[in-house]
Amino acid sequence: MCKQFSYGPKELLNTKEASVWASQYLGKHVSVSNIAYLINYGRIANHAKDSKQNLIDPQELKLYYDRFDKKDTHDSLSFANFKEVETTKHIHRLHPYKGKFIPQLVEFFLDSHTDDIKTAQWFGEGDIVLDPFCGSGTTLAVANTFNMHALGVDISCFNATLSNAKVGQYNLEALTRVLEDLIDKVESLHEKSPIKEFENALDTHLQNFNNRHFPKDFKRKVVLGQVDERIYGAEKAKEFLGIYEELLQHFTIPLLDSAQTGFIEKWYVHPIRQELLFLKEEIDKRHEGMRDILYIVLSRTARSCRATTHADLATLKDPITTTYYCKKHGKICRPLFSLKKWFSHYAKDTLKRLKEFQALRSGCFSLCLQADACGVDLMAEVSKHNKDFAHLIDAQKIAGIFSSPPYVGLIDYHEQHAYAYELFSLKRQDHLEIGAMQAGQGKIAREQYMQGIANVLKNTKRFLKPNYNVFLVANDKFNLYPRIAELAGMRIAKCYHRPVINRSEKDTRGYQESIFHLKDHREC
Repeated sequence: MCKQFSYGPKELLNTKEASVWASQYLGKHVSVSNIAYLINYGRIANHAKDSKQNLIDPQELKLYYDRFDKKDTHDSLSFANFKEVETTKHIHRLHPYKGKFIPQLVEFFLDSHTDDIKTAQWFGEGDIVLDPFCGSGTTLAVANTFNMHALGVDISCFNATLSNAKVGQYNLEALTRVLEDLIDKVESLHEKSPIKEFENALDTHLQNFNNRHFPKDFKRKVVLGQVDERIYGAEKAKEFLGIYEELLQHFTIPLLDSAQTGFIEKWYVHPIRQELLFLKEEIDKRHEGMRDILYIVLSRTARSCRATTHADLATLKDPITTTYYCKKHGKICRPLFSLKKWFSHYAKDTLKRLKEFQALRSGCFSLCLQADACGVDLMAEVSKHNKDFAHLIDAQKIAGIFSSPPYVGLIDYHEQHAYAYELFSLKRQDHLEIGAMQAGQGKIAREQYMQGIANVLKNTKRFLKPNYNVFLVANDKFNLYPRIAELAGMRIAKCYHRPVINRSEKDTRGYQESIFHLKDHREC
């Protein structure tokens, strides 16, 4: 129940004051970092003129929270009290993935606790949990830490690779040696190329230029309206472009090929493309047992090294191969010409995250199948990978499902990792996606979506226990799930609603998500 607590209508609050205000208004603890999160991700405005300060309008903050103050909304399921470092802990940030739910949501429904919202325990140690829309493997990872077996299915070859790489068991000392060897090799390749000398010269010119034209108080002047950032930034970008082009010519640095036949050729400058292919060949030569996790390190590197601006990694508009004014950093920035820095960083980060997960994981089975969940024979496919796991499924059946199906026409699940599909020669099956973005959100698309989700449920429920529990997380703005449940021979036992205000990608849109608890239609 929200409490009445307010400041004057024109009074602005700093983040500490805003956290006190929000805590009293909502009747629960709201930390300073929660408020900073709302500012950083555009949920509320920062009214400070000084870019180093944060000032919040309490009325605007009230309006934000009121959007989610609904009688049937379970506010605690927003997990707003968790910092981003907690929602992306250990292997949950092994690779970027659009459409990923936070592990705390899965933990809430899988663990053994009960409370005013969760009135029963639905899963226990030793149970088998299924995620037929496995995505990046969050359910698999969480279930493993709770001493539960987990099986995932995903139509995307990359998603299956990512999920299995996350929950794989590794000799971390051996993996460390392999990654260190790959880092040494790519650094040696870089040393022999003209790129190193070119980058040193370019960085020297850039530093001198930026110090001269973008001093420390530049952003302050922009905030105060003393400088038109768009016009001034464009002018200076054009001015530096001449220096940049002279350096390219002097060091004979190739950029993009004129004939661009694929994603790699379009979005990677020639020197980075060479390094990507070199590392891929090195991985394929000697590291078959570690290939999935090494591919994920290289894929994560490739994503960060595309020829685009710092602010456009998530969307990709047009390839950028020149220096440019960067609004994010308030100065002239340059494109990347080598991946060695990012590969080294992600290699070390991956080892750290795997080590953290290794300390938490159980000895339970964890596997993601690359298959069409609409018709896959789970027993037959699991047998190909792990006969012991298949026997366990046959003996005790699957306790239930926790999954987040794709949304209708919202995300292109294959295209978001196009670089990985091309680099690793993975087979794309876009045409089998349920709710494919290219199909749109019209009436026909919604009908196909309902039938597709229902087909997955009908196919997989033959492997479930009679008293199964199915939990599906969805933003059901078209109210499709009552019909999906009916088509699947299930009923919605309960529906939980949560405001989604914790996002790992920058996104100014807040929305509400539903967790549908489905049971067999014959159960009372």
